[in-house]
Amino acid sequence: MSSDPRPILLEALARDGSDDLVELRYHAKRSRSVAVEKGRVDQAKVAEHSGVGVRVLADGTHGFATTDRLEVTAVLRAIQTARAAARASAAARRSKLPRPPATQLADGIFETEGYAELESADLEGRIRLVLDMEERARLSSARIVSASSAYTEIFEEKGIVTSDGARAWTKVARPEFRVGAVAQEGAELQRGARSVGVTGAWDCLFGRASSEELGDQAAGMAVDLLSAGYAEGGKRKVILSPAIVGLLTHEAIGHTVEADFVEAGSCARDRIGTRVASELVTLRDSGTSDHESGAGGVLQVDDEGVPAGQTTIIEDGVLESYLHDRHTAARFDVQPTGNARAWEYDDEPLIRMRNTYIAPGESDLDEMIAGIDDGLILDGPRNGQADANGEFMFGTLQAWSIEDGKRGPLRRGVNISGMAFEVLSTVDAVSKDFRWDLGSGYCGKGQPAKVDAGGPWVSCEVLVGGRS
Repeated sequence: MSSDPRPILLEALARDGSDDLVELRYHAKRSRSVAVEKGRVDQAKVAEHSGVGVRVLADGTHGFATTDRLEVTAVLRAIQTARAAARASAAARRSKLPRPPATQLADGIFETEGYAELESADLEGRIRLVLDMEERARLSSARIVSASSAYTEIFEEKGIVTSDGARAWTKVARPEFRVGAVAQEGAELQRGARSVGVTGAWDCLFGRASSEELGDQAAGMAVDLLSAGYAEGGKRKVILSPAIVGLLTHEAIGHTVEADFVEAGSCARDRIGTRVASELVTLRDSGTSDHESGAGGVLQVDDEGVPAGQTTIIEDGVLESYLHDRHTAARFDVQPTGNARAWEYDDEPLIRMRNTYIAPGESDLDEMIAGIDDGLILDGPRNGQADANGEFMFGTLQAWSIEDGKRGPLRRGVNISGMAFEVLSTVDAVSKDFRWDLGSGYCGKGQPAKVDAGGPWVSCEVLVGGRS
């Protein structure tokens, strides 16, 4: 590895000569954030949280303990505490956890681009950027009554060592930028927002649009929505933007194929090898940034030391795989997929997504629009919820009518709902274009996780909530 003594220390402590599976995870997370609203700096914050999480598999069950010090005595004490907790709870466990079978484990140093560049930048420059972008959005129109802007960058350094062979040291940096504006006309208020988040450096963050362009887009959206009409409700033909596709694949599909949810009875249970979507749909979850650089959930090694590669969940409409950690993979008799993730050192790893998407197809967006007589183009994820049955309801910020094969006027955002697999079965066109578009978001599942999602433009049918 390197001359850094920390991996060597962790390796020596993990291999303590016992038959137990010992996992040590050093995790240092630092963040710098700035938030501005109405011309005022509401927050300028630097935070750091570091320590070692220890998990021991003993007597068929896990014990977990932590320490905030990377020192021999402190880590040894945490190992002993975790081992004692496992053995104390073993008698109450109905089914024992077997030791996971041998698998490929990471060994080496893994650092994403942009870490050193972002780390060397001063916070003062970030504050100036956020102040300028809030002012630009706020002053862009007489109808803008308030604006806000925020910037956050997260630096993570991890050392993951297990007694059965993992020995990885990782570094990753994730910057995020967001800007919002509220427009008013009489008693009517409308909000516009743009945000971006990546894994990488500054040029990657603003690779698609500059901070000035994002501010102008947010303010323009708010103003335009003041005069926008309402969409007609009912079951409609729609074209979903990459952002809405990402929301659908993450919330309504991705969670149902996480193996712990599958074991609990999600709608994906016992459906491997069956058709769940149109043959045009291939859906993946990946630790890499496929098709476009900078995805916000890039992960080279998961928190069990498993390389975080690419997993094809649905291929040509057929369900092919669930998302696994080492233990669910053993129960399903498959290889782990590198989806074990913990938010902080004092959190236990859970099965979590990374970058989830529908693969691009062969259609042209203009041709997709031309093929629809009456429909909607939907963009701008506003909120959403989905359950283990794959039933979802999402809000959108913007909708454009499609009339006789042409893009029509802007409509106010609508709510859409349906059963995820049923909606994917109606997909009849998938664009060549691809975009990551949820990198500024966080997934919640007992603890946060930095993820991304996206895809191409997708034509399908959903239930639209609107006005008749």
